[in-house]
Amino acid sequence: MLLGFKTELKLNHQQRELLAKHAGTARHAYNWGLSLCKQILSHNQTFPDNKIKFPTAIELHKWLNRLVKPSNQWYYDVSKCAPQQALRNLRNAFSDFFSKKLINGKPVGFPRFKKKYYHDSFYLDGRFQVDNFKIKVPVIGELKTYERLPQGITVKNVTIIRQADRWFISFKIDTEVKITPKVTEVVGVDLGVKFLATLSTGEVFGGSKSYRKFESLLSRMQRLSRHKIKGSKNWRKAQCQIARLHQKITNIRRDTLHKLTTYLAKNHGKVVIEDLNVSGMLANRKLAKSISDMGFYEFRRQLEYKSKLYGCELVVVDRWFPSSKTCSNCGHKKESLFLGERVFNCENCGFQIDRDLNASINLAMAVSSTVTACGVDNADVATVKQEVNAFSANE
Repeated sequence: MLLGFKTELKLNHQQRELLAKHAGTARHAYNWGLSLCKQILSHNQTFPDNKIKFPTAIELHKWLNRLVKPSNQWYYDVSKCAPQQALRNLRNAFSDFFSKKLINGKPVGFPRFKKKYYHDSFYLDGRFQVDNFKIKVPVIGELKTYERLPQGITVKNVTIIRQADRWFISFKIDTEVKITPKVTEVVGVDLGVKFLATLSTGEVFGGSKSYRKFESLLSRMQRLSRHKIKGSKNWRKAQCQIARLHQKITNIRRDTLHKLTTYLAKNHGKVVIEDLNVSGMLANRKLAKSISDMGFYEFRRQLEYKSKLYGCELVVVDRWFPSSKTCSNCGHKKESLFLGERVFNCENCGFQIDRDLNASINLAMAVSSTVTACGVDNADVATVKQEVNAFSANE
């Protein structure tokens, strides 16, 4: 199973300048190619009888070598892979736009120009030598890392990324699937804003809420940066401090999600979650900040690959499944349930239970009935329902 490995680089001043040159060259090639493609599209729209063929990535690279490199000698100071891969990425971006590819239910937009210091990265391929805390890459040379690199691996290509004032290197490694012993066969997971996850076993995991903790500090730093002259050294320092704080917030959130998803994938045979419409939930301006601070999309992304890594089955229930409105004791469905009602009161049997726990139990029972339809023994499903009902009674 291929997994991505990402670690921070330990660089000196000269190496930082060389990496910045590579990232700047890749950005320049991307923007040049985008400008050229926009001119071709404009020409074809103006003169439909004399259209120019839309270029491929190979044709763009040939034109780059003929038209751009001779007048920009600094192109020869970096690896040819950086601008070449940037043009490939540009061509893929146009392909996604023309094919109207959907991401989170929305079509991909027209490619945009890249800005300096925003998502700086570049790609390298060739021969790489990995040795404990060092990795040797083409043109740049030997780079040190803060942590020990995986041994006995073959690296064919790497991506070097800048985040704030730190540089990271990432590449793919082949990892064996580690099937771990499972404590619970089926577990339902209900994601929420008050608590990150409520399991059908009764366990509750709180979110990091890292943005809420540093919101006032971030607001103060952004307010102070407005009084500095844009483009000055002090303005650059302020922007770097803001980027560091954003990175810190992201790291705290990801650490919480990694711990939770690893626990779920290692100790449960089946994990049941809902297919949440995250983009639609973010449209609610009163809850958008809290929802984005929890990281629902990142939770599902991590759980998808970790379930394959640890031999766990991930089941995604349809988003229209009434997990919160249905009573987990008798199956009665409420017509409406307000967001402020944190305790579920059944009108049919008088059963009372926490709202999130009730939803997670319904998710666990829903996948049990789904599995029964696929041919699993009914006795296993009955055992799951008995355990769920017994836990509800104890509550």
